[in-house]
This record gives sequence, C-alpha cells and structure tokens, in this order.
Amino acid sequence: MTKIIIAIDGFSSCGKSTMAKDLAREIGYIYVDTGAMYRAVTLYALRNGMFNEEDSEKGSSSSIKADELEKAMPDIHITFKLNPSTGRPDTYLNGDNVENDIRGMEVSSHVSPVAALPFVRKAMVAQQQAMGREKGIVMDGRDIGTTVFPNAELKIFVTASAEVRAQRRYDELKGKGQEANFDDILKNVQERDYIDTHREVSPLRKAADAIELDNSNMTIPEQKAWLLEQFHKATSAK
Repeated sequence: MTKIIIAIDGFSSCGKSTMAKDLAREIGYIYVDTGAMYRAVTLYALRNGMFNEEDSEKGSSSSIKADELEKAMPDIHITFKLNPSTGRPDTYLNGDNVENDIRGMEVSSHVSPVAALPFVRKAMVAQQQAMGREKGIVMDGRDIGTTVFPNAELKIFVTASAEVRAQRRYDELKGKGQEANFDDILKNVQERDYIDTHREVSPLRKAADAIELDNSNMTIPEQKAWLLEQFHKATSAK
C-alpha cells in the first residue's frame, strides 16, 4: 500500500496529539508532535533566561529576548524517542527527556509567542519537512496542512469549544498531580487561540482541502473510528 502524509491541524488542547499518536500506532506510521517541538524551544528559552521578567507572565511577544534566542537556535536539538512503557514517543531537548516539563502551564503560557517568531518557525518547519520525506508519517500542529505539507494526501482540522478544551487540559494536569486552575487555563486557551490565528507567519487556519472535525462531544474511541475511516478513504483513493 502506498504510504501517505497525514496532517492534523487545529486549536490547542483539542486532543490532536492523542488522535495522531493513536492513528500512527494503529496504521504503523511514524508520529511527530510538532507542538512538542515548539514547547521544547520555549522550555529552552525559559531555562536560559530569555524572557524579560517584568512581563514574562503575560507571555507577550515583547517579553522574548528574540536576538538571544535566534543566536541559540543552532544549539537547540529536538528529537523523539519511543517510550517502551507508554508505547509513545517522548520529547528530548539536547538529549534530556523533557516530555513532562514541556506540558506544564509555564510553558503553555509562553509557547504561542515563541512559535510566532519567524526564525523559530523556519527552523522547525525545515526539521519537520525532513522528517516527512519518506512519507508514512502522521504530524499534528498548527500549520502542517497549510505550510509544512501543503500537498499532504489527508488533512484534518480539529476544533472544539474553548470551555471543553480548557476542561480537558485541567483534567490532564490534575491527572498528572500538577496544580491547575480552570479559569487560568481557559484564559490561556483563549489567548493562545488569538495569537495562533493572528500571527504573521503561518497563522492557524483550515486548509481549503482539509476535513473539519468538531470533537467537542465525541469520545476518544469515536474520534479514533472517524479518523481511521478518513485514512482508509484517502488510501483507497490512491
């Protein structure tokens, strides 16, 4: 069977990564979490004091020491390694497993403005395109079907209400034993939506040939079945 590229885009906390991971495992494709790549860059910036303290809590683009981050980009190496206990890939930043570190609220509140920086997107897109040269890949993010792989054979655009997405994020953090406040998370989700859809470089938008999925009221098994159906349709058409 001819392998294809599957691009899954959508808003934050829509469950894109869970869907993409499950699908990749089901069909034997390679999964790449592009959001984790931007989160890892953000974590590097936070660890290396690349945010101005007076407005770092706001996560605004003006708070980033962009010149410093741009100079450091050649030293930021992001890789994925399969975790045998979970059966899913963990994110590594310069050889260190940062999978849990990149999922907290501190990174969440800073990642959108970092991801909006043109030099960051250029570096990450180049890495992502290299990963997809052999096809047989499932990649999720904000601009996979529009910028990274505009010719992907299957494009999915995932959406859900901000309240539903905030609740999912809250439940995820609490499940990991981390502190979480629903109102703070909802505000973060709404702010990220605005930044992601209004940035100059590769804004979040639905590709013209993408299939939209509103999963506000869907269970994970229902989403999985729907996605598999789309995959079979796309591959049978090849």
